[in-house]
Amino acid sequence: KWLALLTMLIDHLRHAWPELYFLYVPGRLAFPLFCLAIAANVARPRADDAGGVTARYLGWLLLFSLVSEWPYRLLVPTAESLNVMPTLVLGLLIANAVQRADIQARWLGAGALATAVLAHEWLMFGAFGALLPAAFLLALKGSRSRWLLPMLGCLAANYWAPFYADAARGDPFAWSVLAMCLFAPLLGLLLLCCRPPFPVPPVRRWAYLFYPAHFLVLVALRSL
Repeated sequence: KWLALLTMLIDHLRHAWPELYFLYVPGRLAFPLFCLAIAANVARPRADDAGGVTARYLGWLLLFSLVSEWPYRLLVPTAESLNVMPTLVLGLLIANAVQRADIQARWLGAGALATAVLAHEWLMFGAFGALLPAAFLLALKGSRSRWLLPMLGCLAANYWAPFYADAARGDPFAWSVLAMCLFAPLLGLLLLCCRPPFPVPPVRRWAYLFYPAHFLVLVALRSL
């Protein structure tokens, strides 16, 4: 989560200072790492059930999906998609349906999947982005050969036809982005499996507020 927050901030600096466009490359780490955090939370066993979504977790994501849209539009007035939170909400529900067998979870997951497909053009990272937490969940629950699922899912979530056309022509920047999309899920899974030899403080709920707040700070800095 710390790495996801840091790379998200690094990525968004280019909206305040366009000359930093190259930060788009390390910024491709942020979204898959957030999706991995969701998958890890869904997979974590709890005393009251076998794991999955808690109403509080879903509620925080829903709340900040709404709160963050206006600051996001201030920073990126030409945005063609919603902020990333709605994609994560749908991804949480889909992953929860993969984790749990009860009928309510399955119906919510099916509804989230249908919404992601229908709203593909308005979702940041599209329907494939909403499927990425489930891909990470399957990778966590199976052999390492399943790690290919989130790696390919991350490529699909970042698909943009003109950009892939640049890659086909051999553009180094485009290939750097594609390489980062493949590397990001692998890095996240390795970090989750091989914990660092030093204590890492948990990311608390202030991170929800950090998302809209950092948009406003960057807007203020851009106006100076």
